[in-house]
Amino acid sequence: MRRRESNNRSSNSGISTMSHHTRFQDADEIIEDAAVSSNHDDSMCELDGAVDKAVEGSAPEPSMVFTGSHDKTSADYYFDSYSHFGIHEEMLKDTVRTKTYQNVIYQNKFLFKNKVVLDVGAGTGILSLFCAKAGAEHVYAVECSDMADMAKEIVETNGYSNVITVLKGKIEEIELPLAKVDIIISEWMGYFLLFENMLNTVLYARDKWLVDDGVVLPDKASLFLTAIEDADYKEDKIEFWNNVYGFDMNCIKKQAIMEPLVDTVDKNQIVTNCHLLKTMDISKMVPGDASFTAPFKLVAERDDYIHALVAYFDVSFTRCHKLMGFSTGPRSRATHWKQTVLYLEDVLTICEGEAIVGSMTVAQNKKNPRDVDIMLKYSLNGQRCVVSRVQYYKMR
Repeated sequence: MRRRESNNRSSNSGISTMSHHTRFQDADEIIEDAAVSSNHDDSMCELDGAVDKAVEGSAPEPSMVFTGSHDKTSADYYFDSYSHFGIHEEMLKDTVRTKTYQNVIYQNKFLFKNKVVLDVGAGTGILSLFCAKAGAEHVYAVECSDMADMAKEIVETNGYSNVITVLKGKIEEIELPLAKVDIIISEWMGYFLLFENMLNTVLYARDKWLVDDGVVLPDKASLFLTAIEDADYKEDKIEFWNNVYGFDMNCIKKQAIMEPLVDTVDKNQIVTNCHLLKTMDISKMVPGDASFTAPFKLVAERDDYIHALVAYFDVSFTRCHKLMGFSTGPRSRATHWKQTVLYLEDVLTICEGEAIVGSMTVAQNKKNPRDVDIMLKYSLNGQRCVVSRVQYYKMR
C-alpha cells in the first residue's frame, strides 16, 4: 500500500453527480453537554432502545494497568506503530472522525449514563474520556501499545482516575475484572475500511464481554466503489517505469500497480456513479463476513477516460437518538483515511450511460491477516472500448 501526502491531482473533466448518500450530522456542530433537544427537524432514525441490563459484578479499584509479558512477534510491530504520538496526533486532528465520536457520546448520554463501557484500542484514551464525561459508571480502556502508559497519565491528569481503568495488552489476552459490559466503543476502521484487521478484535470483545442487549458503537460500516479519470498521476507514478533513462523497468511497474494508493481524490475526477459493495452490521456479523465477493456496476455519467477505481467507506451510529456518522468519500470533508485508489492496467474509454461491470473479492492475507488481498474482475463492452480483465492488489 502506498500513501501520497500531496493532493495535487488534476482533472480536465466537469463535475458529475453521484447516487444518494445518507446525510449525516455535521461533525462541526456545536457540542452541548445535554442531549440534543427535540426541535431538530433532520432526525434520521428513531431510538433503537436503551441498554438496560445491569452489569454483572462490581468495578475494581480504578486506574490500574494490567501488563503481560510475551515474546515479540512480527504481529507486535503493528502495535509498535501506535506507540508514537504522531499517529495519534493525526487521528485526533481529524475533526470529522473525532468530533463525530464526541457528538455521538455527548448528545446521547442516555446510552452512557451509569453504564460500563469497553473502549477497544483506546490510544490516548480520548473516547474513554468522552464516555466518562457523559456519565458512564466505569470505562475500561484497552490499549496494547506503549501509548497505554500515556493514556493512564492523561486520565489521571484530567481527574478521571476513579472512572477510567487503563488496561495494557491485547484484547484477546487480557482479563476484565467483571463478566460483562454494556457498551463497546472503538475506532477500528483502517484504510479501505478493513486494512489492519482491527474489526475482528472488536468482534472478539463483543462476543466475550457484551451483554445480550448491549450496544456496539459504531454499529454499521459500508464500503463503496466508484471510478475516476486520473491520467496525470498514473502517467507520473505508474507509466514512468516503462522508460527510465532509456531502460525498461516494467517489472517495477507491475509491482507498483498492485499496491493500492491511499490519497485524496478530487471530486471532479469522478466519472461514474458510486456502488455499494458491502454493508457490515458490527452488532451481528461474524469475523468471516469481513471476507467477501461483491458484484458492482459503475455507470458513466459523462464521456471520459477511466484510469482507476476508488474505494471509500461510510460509518453509522444507528443506536443514537438520530442517525449519526460520517463518510470518507471524495465528495465529503477530508479525513485521515482519504480514499483508496486501485489503478487499472487498461485505460478505459467510456461513453455516458455505458457501464463497467464486475466483482471485487476481499480477503485477509493468509501470511499476515492485517494485510488485505483484493481481486478485481471488470469488463466494459462499449462503443469505443471493449475489455475484460482480472487484477490483483495487496494492501500491506
